[in-house]
Amino acid sequence: MQDFVLSPLEESDRIAVIDLFNYYVGHSDAAYPETRVTYEFFDLMMQMARGYPTVAVRIGEGSLAGFGILRPYNPFPVFAHTAEITFFIRPEDTGKGLGTRMLHHLETECRKKGISVILASVSSRNEGSIRFHEKNGFSECGRFRNVGKKRGNFFDMVWMEKQI
Repeated sequence: MQDFVLSPLEESDRIAVIDLFNYYVGHSDAAYPETRVTYEFFDLMMQMARGYPTVAVRIGEGSLAGFGILRPYNPFPVFAHTAEITFFIRPEDTGKGLGTRMLHHLETECRKKGISVILASVSSRNEGSIRFHEKNGFSECGRFRNVGKKRGNFFDMVWMEKQI
């Protein structure tokens, strides 16, 4: 494995983040949109994550291999200790431990902010992500059956949680 650096997402990551996200939009059920998003979608992602940890993993000469964001699960203050996670890794860099390292980094940052519960919403058709989350201490806590439909295929939304 090449050396890597973990750092917060920056404006300069806009194109790489959206290109990576759009790869998953077009090639999997991991990202929910059916069509590619514009680069302005980065602004929405960063707005949703405002005040919460983000992470970029860079390898080699600084190229983005993956990213992760946390955002509020619910805006009411009684849920302030709970965050929802989203992250994506370039397909050629999966299975190398980068996701686990990003998750541990985000967990450390969560604890500093008083966050003690992380939730993940995963498509039931994304078995790799479900396995990843289980391997990293998440457990299934809910399932909404056939609530999503992408490219004509229904899927469940699997909710997973981890107490940190």
